[in-house]
Amino acid sequence: MSPNCHKKSKFLKEDLLVVGQREVAPRIFEMVLSGQMVQNMAVGQFLHLRVPDPSKLLRRPISICEIDKEAGLVTIVYRVERAGTAILSTLKAGDIIDTMGPQGNGFDLSVLENGQHALLIGGGIGVPPLVETAKQLHAKGVQVTSVIGFATKDAVILEEKLRSYGDVYVTTDDGSYGIKGYVSTVIDNFDWLPDAVYSCGAPGMLKYVDQKFENHPHAYLSMESRMACGMGACYACVVPVRDAVASVNKRVCEDGPVFETGSISL
Repeated sequence: MSPNCHKKSKFLKEDLLVVGQREVAPRIFEMVLSGQMVQNMAVGQFLHLRVPDPSKLLRRPISICEIDKEAGLVTIVYRVERAGTAILSTLKAGDIIDTMGPQGNGFDLSVLENGQHALLIGGGIGVPPLVETAKQLHAKGVQVTSVIGFATKDAVILEEKLRSYGDVYVTTDDGSYGIKGYVSTVIDNFDWLPDAVYSCGAPGMLKYVDQKFENHPHAYLSMESRMACGMGACYACVVPVRDAVASVNKRVCEDGPVFETGSISL
């Protein structure tokens, strides 16, 4: 299997070692994990983490931010939403975490070649998976432009890491940092057409990307969704297929989280 292939391999289950964890913005944490399953990870996939508390039955899906196969390390960046992720944020170096993964179909980077231009679009906690995407595209000689949007200055994350791989535009809803407005404020003023588009963020942002690049041959949406089993069995994270003759759904965990623009209803 090519390292740029977006199709997933069979997921594994392993106790990953917490190498370190830090708060990078209010309620947003970066955790570095070590384990054998890192060798199977691809850009755009996610990990399904068991909260180390018997009262928390469901795993938490967290997207992969960075992959270092040589060192056997994976970095995830997540936001504390409720009690489960709050518990994850207390883990320290030396702790272990029951992990299923890597799961899902990630971004297809094989469509791009040296010298082509990729547009990466992220919103809020949807920005983390774009870091490994930018890193691998940059290594291929692809020109990378990232447009990332946040509510306010305090929520901005991963800007400097993305700048290591190309141009970065930052927007904030309130104008407290970067360009005031949404990612569309920047993208609608571009006078160039990207050879591929990779995006991840909230439904409103993804709907904009889906409409803007509906007919683009290589434009992709990475969905964020609540999940139960994470293996495609429970159908708790389905999205409807667009223009299907009958009612047809795709599972975000198994068929996604990455979908082509124009293929699903948002």
